[in-house]
Amino acid sequence: MAKQISDLKLGILGGGQLGRMLIQEGINYNLTTLVLDPDTDAPCKHLANYFECGSITDFDTVYNFGKKADIITIEIEKVNIEALEQLEKEGKQVFPQSRVIRLIQDKGIQKQFFKENNIPTAPFQLVNTRDDIRSSSFAFPYILKQRKDGYDGKGVMKISSAADIEQSFDAPCLIEEMIDFEKEVAVIVCRNPNGDMKTFPMVEMEFNPEANLVEFLISPSTYPESLQNKAEVIAKNIASSLNITGLLAVEMFVTRDGELLVNELAPRPHNSGHQTIEGNYVSQFNQHLRAIFNLPLGDTRSISNAVMINLLGEKNHNGVAKYQGLEKIMAIDGVYVHLYGKKYTKPFRKMGHITVVDQNRDSAIQKANYVKNTLKVIS
Repeated sequence: MAKQISDLKLGILGGGQLGRMLIQEGINYNLTTLVLDPDTDAPCKHLANYFECGSITDFDTVYNFGKKADIITIEIEKVNIEALEQLEKEGKQVFPQSRVIRLIQDKGIQKQFFKENNIPTAPFQLVNTRDDIRSSSFAFPYILKQRKDGYDGKGVMKISSAADIEQSFDAPCLIEEMIDFEKEVAVIVCRNPNGDMKTFPMVEMEFNPEANLVEFLISPSTYPESLQNKAEVIAKNIASSLNITGLLAVEMFVTRDGELLVNELAPRPHNSGHQTIEGNYVSQFNQHLRAIFNLPLGDTRSISNAVMINLLGEKNHNGVAKYQGLEKIMAIDGVYVHLYGKKYTKPFRKMGHITVVDQNRDSAIQKANYVKNTLKVIS
């Protein structure tokens, strides 16, 4: 008889909020979880069956940690790929596969993959130095992205003039045409080793312009069904081309003329899927576990309209976190609070999220606006 999920040990590289929510789902399956994270107070620390404080980018640390697990997954892409490749050679299952993480770690390789596989994306150019940027023929303004280690708005710059180039990254980068887009949307697709695939309904994102982080996420989208179907087809094509096992978040722009352009990929649970915990029949975290343990994929349909609000640390607040207005928002029907167990707050740090579910979309948005204006993370 094949081993059951409760007989296997899941190793998670990264102990942040994504790992925490994955463990919360895994508890329902009696899953044994092992976590590696460099932070002694990582959000996963008290939930994991085994927690190790150590570097997720160091070969020996990742390799030795991985040997303790049956299946290894990630909650952040910045991990030591060589260690994962070695573990795969020795028979360990790594999902997403190390070759997928390697491709997604480098935004340049990711863009070339889009081009080679006819996936619609903004025109781009790869550069290695500031001199390369100076000699680029791209018209201002354009977007400059570091090829590696950028996340949550870090490693991204708008270049509006030659003067901006002098302050730009002097490292391997990607120059991208600035797209005049109407909205950023996302589709999360999940694929198991059998090749079964399911997509979650497309969601719409509203950004905090100052932090360049998703502040508001609305599910499901109200774009025409034809556009939503097109987005789901693009996401499935990418997952098939990558031959990935696990979740893949596909972020896209909807252009002014109604076209879809793929912006970036994340091969793991993603901020654009948090609302699935209460808003869908299966959550993204449950679906990821189903995929990596090669179980039947769940029903991704929306149960209700859902709006997710990222709970960010307030500006000018550094220190032990206090949650102002929590009782007020909890008095509202359909409001679900998720705090990430982070002791200290700092400006724009992700401290939690709130999901508002309501059968009426306008009512859900109205409540979400109230939550956004009422609940504050201060020190």
